[in-house]
Amino acid sequence: MTDDPVSSTSGRSDPARFNGGSTSGSLAVGRKLQPKRFVRQQIPDDVLLNEDLNDAIAVLPANYSFEVHKTVWRLKQAKAKRVAIQFPEGLLMYSCVIADILESFADVEHCFILGDVTYGACCIDDFSAAALGADFLVHYGHSCLVPVDVTKVPCMYIFVDIKIDTEHLIDSIRFNFAPGSNLILAGTIQFASSIQLAKQQLASDFPSLIIPQSKPLSPGEVLGCTAPVIAQSADAIVFVADGRFHLEAIMIANPDIPAFRYDPYGRVLTEEHYDHLGMRQARRKAIETAQKAKQFGLILGTLGRQGNPRILDHLQGIMRQKGMDFTVVLLSEVAPWKLDMMSNVDAWIQIACPRLSIDWGDGFHKPTLTPYEAMIALDQVPGWWQVGVDSKENYPMDYYAKDGGIWNSTWQQKNVRAKVKA
Repeated sequence: MTDDPVSSTSGRSDPARFNGGSTSGSLAVGRKLQPKRFVRQQIPDDVLLNEDLNDAIAVLPANYSFEVHKTVWRLKQAKAKRVAIQFPEGLLMYSCVIADILESFADVEHCFILGDVTYGACCIDDFSAAALGADFLVHYGHSCLVPVDVTKVPCMYIFVDIKIDTEHLIDSIRFNFAPGSNLILAGTIQFASSIQLAKQQLASDFPSLIIPQSKPLSPGEVLGCTAPVIAQSADAIVFVADGRFHLEAIMIANPDIPAFRYDPYGRVLTEEHYDHLGMRQARRKAIETAQKAKQFGLILGTLGRQGNPRILDHLQGIMRQKGMDFTVVLLSEVAPWKLDMMSNVDAWIQIACPRLSIDWGDGFHKPTLTPYEAMIALDQVPGWWQVGVDSKENYPMDYYAKDGGIWNSTWQQKNVRAKVKA
């Protein structure tokens, strides 16, 4: 997130601008007032040029941007003394080094590492940070899915931009696609800057190349549960990531567009496939089975911010109106063996991660629906297979999209595209 803005670079306040009126009548009439201008606060030289700090930073990988100078300065500004830091599994190996740096150079008295598993930005654990007495939380590796004005303690997100061999990515695209192809370029947040650079350098060969955006995500960013819907005229999706999880989200949202994955570490471009028919058949079967259930279980995920109480309240309201029996269960990890212990439940609705149901639904012995699937089962929205449904919608992957359906979990103001039945 950006630092707090300050007024003009001169450091002087214009009394006419900030004190509620002009200093003279001639000022208001004879001179056009300039619009307010703001600049980001600059990191001071005693942080940027601190030799000991820079030596400590040099221990970290040079192509990983942990934004240490910015973090040190922000913590100094906040006068933070007890700081919690949170990492996804792939970055946890750097946590101790960063904790030492923050304690040594940011006037932090105690920096503690949140060790619970972190799957994504939805797992930001501001509740645990607050419970541990932290006065600041730094979350690494994900974009700001949960706004900082919502978190229980002051928070900043560090995307951890990773520099890759962009020239090889560009050469791979030029070699495999005909000039003028309508390409879509996207990936995970770590490679956002490389994706933007590649687009600029590919502009002459692929003038129609697009980096899509599903707000509030950054341009080109895709989550495992949230991906943009792309125009059918696109010839191919090129996705920059070292795994398939995020790629599968954009494939599910756009099943008719060929998808290719560029692995920035293996430097390999491969065509990827997904069993759309099998997934849809499995999810439809789960929905139709759940519609026959007598007793429902509503799971509110407690891993970070995965579970959204607003969705829980909405579902409870619908089910009460219908006179349905249900039980609310709080779980940090939604595992089949845990659900099996509650044998009286005929079907589950999990408000945690949609991919738990989509990817591993067959592993649960009772139907385990996503909020979207629950809305279908409760007759609030039509299923994608039903007559009259726009086939272009497909299976939606809009869980955190600003313009997502009534089932989604966004913290942003949104225009709801689906209406609840009366």
